[in-house]
Amino acid sequence: MSYETIIFEKSDGIATITLNRPDRLNALNWTMNDELGQVWREINQDPEVIVAILTGMGDRALCTGIDVSIPAGGERRGRDESGGHLKLHFTAIQNECWKPVITAVNGMVVAGGLHFIADSDIIIAADHATFFDTHVKVGLAAVHEPIGIIRRMPFEAVIRMSLMGGQERMSVQRAYDLGMISEIVAKDQLMARAREIAQKLMKNSPAAMIASKRAIWGSLNYGLDQAIEYGWSVLGDHGGHPDSREGGKAFMEKREPKWAPLPASR
Repeated sequence: MSYETIIFEKSDGIATITLNRPDRLNALNWTMNDELGQVWREINQDPEVIVAILTGMGDRALCTGIDVSIPAGGERRGRDESGGHLKLHFTAIQNECWKPVITAVNGMVVAGGLHFIADSDIIIAADHATFFDTHVKVGLAAVHEPIGIIRRMPFEAVIRMSLMGGQERMSVQRAYDLGMISEIVAKDQLMARAREIAQKLMKNSPAAMIASKRAIWGSLNYGLDQAIEYGWSVLGDHGGHPDSREGGKAFMEKREPKWAPLPASR
């Protein structure tokens, strides 16, 4: 199937999504929102897909946020009952996709584009990448992006980025030092490195990775005691899965494990 704003490919258990509006610095419009929602659901339901990689076309930007034509247009689509804030659903977490997601940052990440950072599992970035938030500069409140990012970085760094309104840009080295990303890569090696990481993940139990992701992300919705109880519930659900026995059995027999295939829909 062809898409207007993204490129979607699947090969050897790895799905790759490329934001494809380079003339708009890969800014999000309604079409991209809808197409991303569709492919995240497909990834979640396809038993052959184990890992996903997200990146942007070109080397200027991963995503520069919501296309200015959306809020400026004044349309009611995607707004709450009062006609207020927009409700877009374009990330894996927003679409309840629990398979591992690697984001390969190929340039700037701005404002609403920070959702991809907040909602990814493993983030690597090209050595020229930058991160900044322009919401307050154009009269908008910086809300959900920093709320998500603050679970990755110290408070002061997040609120500073939000309040500076893009008058400062966080360098890739600073993002690494603060824990926003886990690796800096030469830009011509970015996708090769993302695929290398994906291939390593492919060796693990797909079901165990899904259960782990559910437990870790889900725990963020609770205090410590409730999070631990939630973790026990996820562990209990996974305990009956054949992979929980196959791993130990394969280790004892000194062979590669044979993981159970994922169901067609989760």
